[in-house]
Amino acid sequence: MGLYQCRPPMSGRMGTLWTLASIRDAALIEYGCMGHMMYGRVFLNRAGVTGGCKLYSTHLNETDISLGNLQRLNRTVKHVIEKDQVKTVFLLPSSVPNITGIDLEAACEELRLQYPGINLIAFGAGGFDVYGSRGVEAALLHLAKNISKPCEMDKKPHFNLIGSCADLFRFQADKAELVRILKGALNMDPICIMTSDTTVDEIQKMSGAQINLVIRAEGESAAKYLQNTHGTPYLLGRPYGIKEVTKWVERIAEICKLQVNQAFVREEESKTREQIEPSRQIFQHITHMHPECAKLSLGGHPDVVKGILSFGMDEFSFLKGECWSTLPNVTDCEIPYYSEEKWMEAVKNHKKGYLMTSGEALALAGRSLDMQIANPDVKWRIHPYDPPLVGYRGAAQLVNLWLNEDPEKEK
Repeated sequence: MGLYQCRPPMSGRMGTLWTLASIRDAALIEYGCMGHMMYGRVFLNRAGVTGGCKLYSTHLNETDISLGNLQRLNRTVKHVIEKDQVKTVFLLPSSVPNITGIDLEAACEELRLQYPGINLIAFGAGGFDVYGSRGVEAALLHLAKNISKPCEMDKKPHFNLIGSCADLFRFQADKAELVRILKGALNMDPICIMTSDTTVDEIQKMSGAQINLVIRAEGESAAKYLQNTHGTPYLLGRPYGIKEVTKWVERIAEICKLQVNQAFVREEESKTREQIEPSRQIFQHITHMHPECAKLSLGGHPDVVKGILSFGMDEFSFLKGECWSTLPNVTDCEIPYYSEEKWMEAVKNHKKGYLMTSGEALALAGRSLDMQIANPDVKWRIHPYDPPLVGYRGAAQLVNLWLNEDPEKEK
């Protein structure tokens, strides 16, 4: 692991933890050192994850590390199963057993013989060489492979939301907005919100959905597996802005052969346009008279960056500023990856225009923390009550943020 002036990027272990920790009716045991899970629990609470997995750590000592002793793991599994009465236990590696060569999957196989009625699932991505986004992707796929089961579809249409995880900023508010829109526009209810608001039982029933809605690139591998295994189609996309949300709804309706509730969609579009229309001339004036102030610079998850940038440019005539991805292995030519050194230089050199990125980067740039669209955060927030950034209500919130930010203000 390198040296960082700011918080280091999310590791594969943390990506896996943030994906699994919100799943209810399960326990998670980290085969790691003392302190790992204590700090992890604080980060999860700050992100708004409460009431999910029961979290434990084995607290390795020098003997465990040097001799490869698994007795602490065995005792912890026994304690957790007896104490919490759970039927599913996730085993999470840390960097230490990865370096020493402990085969957690082999250990898990032996434990399954001792506890035949318990679903013990070992996860990977514990080493320093795995980035956080890869940990999220691998965890989502592993859950789909090891927990989902064949089941019949209900006559009433349902969907799964794949990729709503605690590492994304405002994940709870965004999830709630998408669920609200699908209920109103298509009368669809979720079977599984994977993984920010779900249970093991709901993951088992995922194949009963008519469609899997993948709201981040890391969830596509799980969706492809479910499509190949259960025949469930999927749609990849994270809808920002009025036009894109309506297109998203219509595409879902086409795939599932459903009728859109046009009255609901028209009302949502009308209400949102009524809220944001008075601001359109203001932004057009800025673009025409002060183009240097009309640049929209964004940094964060590439799906979030692309969605907000597209909304700002297509519907409000913003100009593209400096945009970057914070995920080394989830990039494209449109949104390049920036290392810590490069994004720090970008935010320090930002003079005029709109800057939306992580709370940490905004604080470094001396900008308003209200413009945050990515983690790391610098505040402790009650996330379920934050306004969303996706959907119809998210469009109004983004315009509200732009209106109340002074694009001519220099640091």
